[in-house]
Amino acid sequence: MIDTMDSPDTVTTHRAEPRFERRTVDGQELRIAVWAGSSADKPPLLLFNGIGSRIELVAPFVEHLDPEREIIALDVPGTGESPATQFPYRLWMIARMVGRLLDQLKIERVDTLGVSWGGTLAQQFALQNPRRCRRLVLAATATGGLLVPGDLKVLAKMATPRRFKDPNFMRENMGALYGGLARTDPDLLADFARLSRSPSRRGYLYQQMALAGWVSAPLLPLLRQPTLVLAGSDDPLVPLVNARILARLIPHSTLTVLDDGHLFLFTKARESAESVDRFLDSSEH
Repeated sequence: MIDTMDSPDTVTTHRAEPRFERRTVDGQELRIAVWAGSSADKPPLLLFNGIGSRIELVAPFVEHLDPEREIIALDVPGTGESPATQFPYRLWMIARMVGRLLDQLKIERVDTLGVSWGGTLAQQFALQNPRRCRRLVLAATATGGLLVPGDLKVLAKMATPRRFKDPNFMRENMGALYGGLARTDPDLLADFARLSRSPSRRGYLYQQMALAGWVSAPLLPLLRQPTLVLAGSDDPLVPLVNARILARLIPHSTLTVLDDGHLFLFTKARESAESVDRFLDSSEH
């Protein structure tokens, strides 16, 4: 099933400010944020962010999600205010750490959403925790090592976290990096910069290393969670074909394409949130 969306809705929801906490899991300090929900009947939504990105970058998206739903996000080690791990790690290690974090929070079952790098972690978490993950949302992401790449010159600019701390670099390259509205809306630069903070070099490197050799494609047919695959029609980093591959490999999946680029959760927060809410509340599958 493919649903193409390009028109905004004017309805806006409001929710309470997040509660920030610091938790220690497996000896690793993590900064987390919890947006309280008003309904105990809806599973919390666990959010995994893109490479180098901190919690604050998902806040505009969270503001438009159903306020009845509890939201949990974290700074992956080496991003935001979570210190980097001492040694490199694999995705399964972070997925295990997140599971133990949920144990601390006394949360048995969640819906899971991952964007870009976080989408690979979301796949790993869902495969590793089939009973704990009820539904899965994969945004602007791919199958790891079998990624169909975009422009290699653009991808090379993602090799370091320079875009987070060099305003001139970001001003010159934002459109080429992220596509969609980032090509035409200069105000996005200011909003993105205001909410961003550069990750540590070690943390950024370890996030890249965690993906080395990681491929989910052979295992995706085993996923039993209903899955929403979200993609931008103009994504230079993760071209649309990758979303089509995910949707084809995952048995119970729906592909929704937004008329935007890689940052659609940020630039089209309302439309993205409405699509996610509809999926999480639906009775399909």
